[in-house]
Amino acid sequence: MFERDISPDDVIKLLMNGEVIEEHPERRPCPEALMLGHDMGEQLCHVAVAVCRDHIKIVTVYRPAEDKWIEGRVRIRK
Repeated sequence: MFERDISPDDVIKLLMNGEVIEEHPERRPCPEALMLGHDMGEQLCHVAVAVCRDHIKIVTVYRPAEDKWIEGRVRIRK
């Protein structure tokens, strides 16, 4: 997070207000989801989470690259 200039407050905002744009129920040991939202500076961010029975793990947080995502929402397939 810190290497990407995304703060813990940004992550909390993303988790509270973000939109699930991908779901991966087949992932183990816990199903995963990719969320899209905005940080405090209103820049697009993704947060990947593993949704376990009794907790949620943050897998990674990053800013979607424009050459890989359309408006942060749709993957560009090559």
